[in-house]
Amino acid sequence: MRLSPCLGLALVFTLSTSAAAPAVAFADDLSQARAVFERNLDAIAKKDKDAYLSCYLPQETFARTGPEGMAVGFQEFAAGAGQGWPDHISAEDLRLTPIAPGVVYGTYRYRVRYGALEQSGLSERVFLATPDGWKIAVSTAFQALPGVPPPPKALVGATLVDGVAGSKTIPDSVVILRDGKIDCAGSRTACPVPAGVDVMDVSGRWIVPGLIDAHVHFSQTGWADGRPDALDVRAEFPYEKTVGDLRAHPERFFRSDLCSGVTAVFDVGGYSWTLDLPARVENDTLAPHVRAAGPLLSTVDHWLNLPAEKQFVELKDAEAAKNGVHALVASGAQAVKVWYIVSPEKTVESSSAAVRAAGDEAKRAGLPLLVHATGLAEAKEALRAGAKLLVHSVSDRPIDDEFIDLAKRAGAIYCPTLTVRDGYTRMHTAAANHTAPAIDDPNGCVDQATKARVEATAQVTPRFTLEELESRKSRRAREVEIANINLKRLAAEGIPIAMGTDAGNPLTLHGPSVYAEMEAMEAAGLTPREVLDASTRGGALAMGREKDLGTIEKGKIADLVIVGADPTAAIKNLRAVQFVVRAGVVRGIGELRALASGLEAD
Repeated sequence: MRLSPCLGLALVFTLSTSAAAPAVAFADDLSQARAVFERNLDAIAKKDKDAYLSCYLPQETFARTGPEGMAVGFQEFAAGAGQGWPDHISAEDLRLTPIAPGVVYGTYRYRVRYGALEQSGLSERVFLATPDGWKIAVSTAFQALPGVPPPPKALVGATLVDGVAGSKTIPDSVVILRDGKIDCAGSRTACPVPAGVDVMDVSGRWIVPGLIDAHVHFSQTGWADGRPDALDVRAEFPYEKTVGDLRAHPERFFRSDLCSGVTAVFDVGGYSWTLDLPARVENDTLAPHVRAAGPLLSTVDHWLNLPAEKQFVELKDAEAAKNGVHALVASGAQAVKVWYIVSPEKTVESSSAAVRAAGDEAKRAGLPLLVHATGLAEAKEALRAGAKLLVHSVSDRPIDDEFIDLAKRAGAIYCPTLTVRDGYTRMHTAAANHTAPAIDDPNGCVDQATKARVEATAQVTPRFTLEELESRKSRRAREVEIANINLKRLAAEGIPIAMGTDAGNPLTLHGPSVYAEMEAMEAAGLTPREVLDASTRGGALAMGREKDLGTIEKGKIADLVIVGADPTAAIKNLRAVQFVVRAGVVRGIGELRALASGLEAD
């Protein structure tokens, strides 16, 4: 016998307290309730008010949770329906259980987005059989507490490129996500899908570890306003305001990164507020993992600072080096960065004692030493000082056997940053031509504010003439040639390589700049697999997070990219981002684009 809706809400709650009967005895009830459940969720996704309301019990006994607790009554509910649809809804882990004949209880895990605001949690439904068909008699929604992991999911059918050294690709694979981590990754035989786990068919695609940019600067914008030493636009874009905006809204770059498939970054130098970012975003699935070095110790007294705060601290001597490292440790820095700049006034030799003192003090503090050194002589000196990460290519001379030996003994990682100078050249050329430079952003991940700044290049006063820029080309071409030769040799010698863009510098934009950088590494002679390794496992090694990032292995954080073309055939295929997984949360490129750019999702 079916329950009549006129029995009211009290009977529903009375029945819900009884022991659940075996599901097999209520197969039809479950089927009918599931159909209503799916129609209800589909109506929300399509913003179909009529279809949405048709799912609910049209009586005054209909109950739902509201901002002030339980609300009862269909008419008031119907009057407000259709106002405030979410821009995106993800409904997962749909579960149903029979309570009594004609009564089914159900839940699902939701993730909804209203503009830039995203919420997730658990929603309940009580389904009731009525003379007019099955209806929802009770509806609730409870936002999840911070740290609650997403529901489990199985990604099935893609070709898996797990990033594990020496492993082969696995066609028709299964990757099981549970509690935000990798539960299993391998063939269908090795990783059978557990009962009750949602399955996502990703056939015809490739799964790779999340990309890692091992060289970024959140204290820079990606345009001239963040580097007035390159092109001074402070009259129109005051530097203090630029830095204030960066500090207040780093999330726009987080989202550009994630939209581009970048799930972790190493901020290797900037203002002290960047040191707050690692803890802030570690459990934020809308941001990449961050490691931060904080203010740089510089061999030159660089002026690009704020009156009350420095991002460049002069490395005058060994005592200044020790004091600088102590200050970084006290501030919570996760690395010590040295900007090893050489000039006729500041020779390699004149700065070596201070650089070595910084290395010794960093070692005592248990922090890795990172060094910006583009010349062979200062790069060798950095390795003697104990550098664990060289964040730029050596581009003045080919490396030699001594350099290789020093790098191996130091256990150093090499981050070539091949393309960053091209951004400066393109910006200056565009300014000289009074045009807006093109943005290489295949997935639409760059935020509107950054786009507007780049377009403003056409209106700024150029620093160089076209003739002056032309005269620089031959020197730049020689540097690129040497950098490419050095990268290929280091890879052949077994020196770990990490991909890094130097994002934040002019036209090296946070997020999509990884594509040009990876393609430049391939053009230098690395194979696509070697570039992919440098962009995943190598980056994790550079960040000191190889135990939980960089490969797709059981127990590691579920940070993945799903692309529509084979990246082992050509690294440019990583541009074909279709889904990004951050700590087990799967987002499609349309949703990611909407979050990053401020546009509506596809």
